[in-house]
Amino acid sequence: MRPAPRALIVFALAGCAHRGPAGPVSATILAINDFHGYLQAPSDGVHTPDGEVQAGGAAVLAAHLAFVKAAQPNTVVVAAGDLIGASPLMSALFHDEPTIEAMNLMGLDILGVGNHEFDEGLNELLRMKQGGCHPVDGCRGSQPFEGARFEFLAANVRRAQEKETIFPPYSIREMGGVPVAFIGLTLEDTPGVTPPTVADLAFADEADSVNALVPELLAKEVRAIVVVLHEGGLPKGNYDQCEGMSGPLLPILERLHPEVDVVVTGHTHQAYNCRIGGRVVTSAGCYGRLYTQIDLRLDPATHQVLSAEAHNHIVTQDRPGEPPVEALVDRYQLLAAPIANRVVGHIKAEINKRPNLAGESALGNLIADAQLEATAAPENGGAVLAFMNSGGIRTGLDFTKSGEESEDGLVTYGELFAVQPFGNTVVTLTLTGDQLLQFLENQWEGGSAPRFSQVSHTLRYRWDPEAPDGQHVEVASVQIAGQPLDRKAKYRIAVNSFMAQRGVLAAGEDLRNGPPDIEAFEAYLKRHSPLVPPTLERIQRR
Repeated sequence: MRPAPRALIVFALAGCAHRGPAGPVSATILAINDFHGYLQAPSDGVHTPDGEVQAGGAAVLAAHLAFVKAAQPNTVVVAAGDLIGASPLMSALFHDEPTIEAMNLMGLDILGVGNHEFDEGLNELLRMKQGGCHPVDGCRGSQPFEGARFEFLAANVRRAQEKETIFPPYSIREMGGVPVAFIGLTLEDTPGVTPPTVADLAFADEADSVNALVPELLAKEVRAIVVVLHEGGLPKGNYDQCEGMSGPLLPILERLHPEVDVVVTGHTHQAYNCRIGGRVVTSAGCYGRLYTQIDLRLDPATHQVLSAEAHNHIVTQDRPGEPPVEALVDRYQLLAAPIANRVVGHIKAEINKRPNLAGESALGNLIADAQLEATAAPENGGAVLAFMNSGGIRTGLDFTKSGEESEDGLVTYGELFAVQPFGNTVVTLTLTGDQLLQFLENQWEGGSAPRFSQVSHTLRYRWDPEAPDGQHVEVASVQIAGQPLDRKAKYRIAVNSFMAQRGVLAAGEDLRNGPPDIEAFEAYLKRHSPLVPPTLERIQRR
């Protein structure tokens, strides 16, 4: 299948008069990002100064967007990547077709493609746009899949050795007679955070890709430019603030062409509303709990943005959902219910993914223990320790009582799947003690905050935050199954297939594939129910 040609696509959202109005034109951009198939509201809400507010759900999100659009006809709805992928079971079971259909119903106009859109490869992503049945599973929903009615943009993604981008790089929308360009981009580091499904694709620098397009847009008399970028920042303020911003977004912003007026971002799952370098920069968090409203004033004579003001709004559940979206969610919920509602075990208390000061989480410990138990027998790989990447843990296990007779919390397959929705397998491989130590030190790569891997109960170590790079882990503290680390010995390690492809682990020997990670997790929960949360004592901080 050939890539989509570069296209200039012009849509009239308001009257297409030849002569613009005398005064400024008002227009609105509504933005979401990192929806990840959350058709139903996630269990955790939005943290505010007054406490947590329950939020989200596709039907309620649609109602909030419809309310704004009813008051402002010059509106474009955009998403800054990861609409799909790493989704809860109700969407993932049907290859995320329900999420695309929900976005069609709520009037999404533009998607800047994110890294998770590539999880199942380019051909599957093209099917998401064009429609048609899955090549293996066929049509699993209750009707044929029509594909997306909205545009996919990817200004920095090409097939290797080809010049044209896989999707159009930008779209020009008429907003009250004023042309506004939307440039969509995927983060350049997609190959580093995605399975090998992108091996035949090239991801270019984000800022360079935008800057190369600006002269082309200016030649078309477009002066209002919005970048829809799947890369983000790390703030410290609340969901509508911009305190203490850091992260990979900032170097990109510093290099963007001054003609760029607004940058809608995603990827880090953080919510913020910023003005950086004179331009509006926003993110609506994740899972459809927030949406961003960006109000523009446009000059009909010069086509410039006169002003831009943004706010993040909570998708509060105090209004009825849009009926067509509610009907769609109800239909897929009914189809998924026999699998999603199957009870797989019980827990004694909430098991969450929040790390302590040493970088360790109860749920991370639990998953690492499950992977170790699945591979410890010699015939299953002979693992002596296991690691779990924190980024692969999507949500926690909530505790709800199962009835008057029992204080145990039920865990369903749907809840278990929401924790690990990536479809990885458990892999065993061999590392030397030196390689294992290097793997631990690499948690500080990049010069930013460390990204800790969670560890099985057979590993103990201590780290020093003040030590220089390459020396954070105190070698004498590392113990495996109660024994000091032998740097020359060989150890069998269990990790998921995503981790096995990266860094030091990719150099591991005697790789052996094991069960799907979700099966290992389910089997462990069944064997150990009712499960008590693991204690946090495996990683120590000096």
